[in-house]
Amino acid sequence: MGRIRILPDQVANKIAAGEVVERPASVVKEALENSLDAGAASFRIEVESGGRRLIRIADDGCGMLRDDALLAFERHATSKLRDVKDLLSISTLGFRGEALPSIASVSRLLLETRSPDETTGTSIEIAGGKILRCEEAALARGTVVTVRDLFYNVPARKKFLRTEQTELAHIASLVTHYSLAHPGKTFRLTNAVTELLHVTPVATLRERVYQVFGSQVLEELVEIGIREKELRLPPVSVPPSQAIAEYRAEPEEPPTRNFRLSGFFSRPQVQKGNRNSIYIFVNGRLIRDRLLMHALSAAYHNLMPPAAFPFALLFLECDAEEVDVNVHPSKTEVRFRHASFVHDFVRDMIRERLMESRPAPSFSPVPRPAHTEQPAAHLPYSDFSQMLEDEAPPPVTLEEPAEALPEFTLRPAAGPPPRFDFSAPPIEVAPGPPPSGKLLRRPDTHGEFPSEALPAPEMSLSVLSELRPLGQIHESFIIAAGRDGFWIIDQHVAHERILFEQVMKQRAAGRIEMQRLLMPLIVQLTAEQQIDYARIADELYASGFETEPFGNRTIAVKAAPAAVSPSELEKILFEILEIAETELRGASLDDLRRGICASIACRAAIKINTRLDNAKMEWLLRALAATDCPMSCPHGRPIALHYPTRDILKAFHRV
Repeated sequence: MGRIRILPDQVANKIAAGEVVERPASVVKEALENSLDAGAASFRIEVESGGRRLIRIADDGCGMLRDDALLAFERHATSKLRDVKDLLSISTLGFRGEALPSIASVSRLLLETRSPDETTGTSIEIAGGKILRCEEAALARGTVVTVRDLFYNVPARKKFLRTEQTELAHIASLVTHYSLAHPGKTFRLTNAVTELLHVTPVATLRERVYQVFGSQVLEELVEIGIREKELRLPPVSVPPSQAIAEYRAEPEEPPTRNFRLSGFFSRPQVQKGNRNSIYIFVNGRLIRDRLLMHALSAAYHNLMPPAAFPFALLFLECDAEEVDVNVHPSKTEVRFRHASFVHDFVRDMIRERLMESRPAPSFSPVPRPAHTEQPAAHLPYSDFSQMLEDEAPPPVTLEEPAEALPEFTLRPAAGPPPRFDFSAPPIEVAPGPPPSGKLLRRPDTHGEFPSEALPAPEMSLSVLSELRPLGQIHESFIIAAGRDGFWIIDQHVAHERILFEQVMKQRAAGRIEMQRLLMPLIVQLTAEQQIDYARIADELYASGFETEPFGNRTIAVKAAPAAVSPSELEKILFEILEIAETELRGASLDDLRRGICASIACRAAIKINTRLDNAKMEWLLRALAATDCPMSCPHGRPIALHYPTRDILKAFHRV
């Protein structure tokens, strides 16, 4: 008897379930995507015990006919594909036909559905992949999928689940994701009797971002608008005989593909410790993709420290033929047909918008009172994203929460780190005890600040050239006044940004200013550094360093960039070799060039604890305003902080 046999359907379904159903959030994802494909406008998700005991997803979509409902539990049964050609242009979220049979094989599942084409609905109950009953039922239009006791018959899989709080955080994060992708629909998520998210239809993505994250997060975001780019494909080659037969007076235009990017991303000073605040959708599908993640990081290169991540909510739309979503059973990974074009398109559009907006970091001096207006949603971001940020994820995953908190309580959204606190104005006590026996805060009425004199808030660094320097703090930070409040500028990183862009432009034009050394500097290298030096010798020369080998593991430096002092020369060379060691393995040559220019600028810039006269401070502000990116130094540190006039007046109880 042979050793190879066909597995029973029950075993095959459990194997498929191992790929499709990783945790309770996977069940929610598959059911939600089917509901979206069914054209539903309202979604109600109920969970208990983090989804282990109960998951119920109800929608008002098109529902299913009785025969279709039964057929949906067969493996690879789907209404979304007809033949193999359809795999080349998948436009639906679900298409594999594995979700329902996989879920039903590892749970107790109840499907209740009715199509408007039938007067009664269908109720199907399945346990462990076996149909227990199928009967008619009086149901409203739509579908309700109820999943109980997930992994009850696969105890080994059940042991790998995390705590109830962690599993619930995954579900909440997932529902939040899809509520952002579909602002025109209603999403309601409840855990037992607690409502965790409830958002109603809105007209714009901006309104949905406010519903979910609140105004404080929205203020820190830059809207990218709609950025489009067209890719022209090479013309299809036609055999000469066919070309003659199909001769046309005018040649056909080459085929094109359209790409569109929209959404929000944070200013460089909003820095997260992991990727959990990055939401990426391709044609409405929630994905995690190395290519797009790298494009986002590349857009913030030299604007944010390497270990920090931005907040991003990005929607990439393209022709279905340009993206292959049939890569992984979970459908969260994709492959682009023209990957290099997509990467550069996303990177350039985000960086271009960052350069346009020039967002300025501002202080957060006045804490919000407890009764501040909250958005319509129950702020899942404040709780779930914070829980998800407690543990750094693997490089590719969008979320990997840590073990959850002892109690599941909502916490206020984490704001930017505190800097200076001007929020303690004096309290005037009214003469005589008030009737309530409490002290009253009474504002000073000696001179009202006219409300019409309040300028519009200046959130852009474009106003730097108009600032008037007032002095220095610790001979390190420039204090300057503008139309709207005052500014604090870090003189070292400001000069670093100026020099960085100068060196980059000189290098691009091939006109780096060099100075010859009176005596060559001899630098000893390790074996690894010698290998790295050989790789980047040409880049060093293009950046202003004239070097040559000088014996075994030794180089002689004969000239250096004019901006670098001889005392800093050896340090900067070792810094560049460290950059080469890391960048050459996983980054582009352009990143290496930027790293070299950043090291030159950092070593040549004005140091802290350096006294500057008024003329030098004015020059520094004007030169900074003329740079392309005055928000951050080449290493990602903020350059200028803004304290608006309105916040000053609030602190003194003038408004």
